[in-house]
Amino acid sequence: MGVDGGTMTEKPLHGRTALVTGASRGIGAATAEALAAAGAHVVLTARTPGALEEIEDRIHDAGGTATLAPLDLTDGDSIGRLASAIAGRWSSLDILVLNAAMLGTLSPVTAIDAKEFSRVLTMNVGAQQALLGAFDPLLKASDSASVIGVTSSVGARPRAYWGAYGASKAAFETLLLAYAEEVRNISGIRIAIVDPGATATAMRQRAYPGEDQSTLQQPKVPAEAIVRMIREGFRTGFRLRVAGSQRDSQEAV
Repeated sequence: MGVDGGTMTEKPLHGRTALVTGASRGIGAATAEALAAAGAHVVLTARTPGALEEIEDRIHDAGGTATLAPLDLTDGDSIGRLASAIAGRWSSLDILVLNAAMLGTLSPVTAIDAKEFSRVLTMNVGAQQALLGAFDPLLKASDSASVIGVTSSVGARPRAYWGAYGASKAAFETLLLAYAEEVRNISGIRIAIVDPGATATAMRQRAYPGEDQSTLQQPKVPAEAIVRMIREGFRTGFRLRVAGSQRDSQEAV
């Protein structure tokens, strides 16, 4: 977008604007840094301002650019205000990475706490719909927008004690792929689902407290896979499973 060939080669996403949710740590943070390294201006969202500031500092130290947007995604009004703020500064949104999610308590289906289940569904499904609704005009204004939904294997393959989280991810995938079909023929938006595989994250550590995370792939592995997809292009509806750890034959979070 208005850059010379040399810059395009070095920074293939130069001139592109990206929004990454859950960008304060783990896969979200790594993806934000990888997008910035490829030249995109990254809007960082998460609930914790301090952690976001650390990611912003790392991006700036590496020569990239980023904007902080701390907010609670379960607050629909906050999402609307963020969309308005971005629309006031940029004419389009070129990349949306839907990474933020809530694990909840692992328990038998019969013992799922109703209030917590509601919070999991609000975060993992309701907030994602709100983001798509709020940013749909900006995504459609891009000549080639990419929407990446980060999921888990439990959304497709049910597992004991993972009913609440798995159900939320199955619903998220259905929601995102339905949106993909709705915009397929009327926009330049491409949509993909990424299952990162077994990755060393804080969420996975909560799920498997005794696991040796040194045996797992680091967040930069799925992050780099996501950026590579965006750089090289993909067909809408594409699903990528990232595999790179000794434990990848086991469950992924």
